[in-house]
Amino acid sequence: MTNFGDIGQLPPAALFIIFLWSLLWKGLALWRSAGSHQKIWFIAMLILNTVGILEIVYLFGFATKKMKPSELMFWQKVK
Repeated sequence: MTNFGDIGQLPPAALFIIFLWSLLWKGLALWRSAGSHQKIWFIAMLILNTVGILEIVYLFGFATKKMKPSELMFWQKVK
């Protein structure tokens, strides 16, 4: 018996949304860390699955070039 509850009780749509959320932040963070040659951050984010928490902390706090909230609106920059 675990103290975390049964993840199987979540509806499939909720699991898919969590998957997409995590994939988005992991992709952004891995791209930025690879471009900045920050190997330790890249490896940590690649191995650890924190549902986007570690990735968000990295992007907005520890990245060489910190991300700004306005950069998340990437679809508005394309004209």
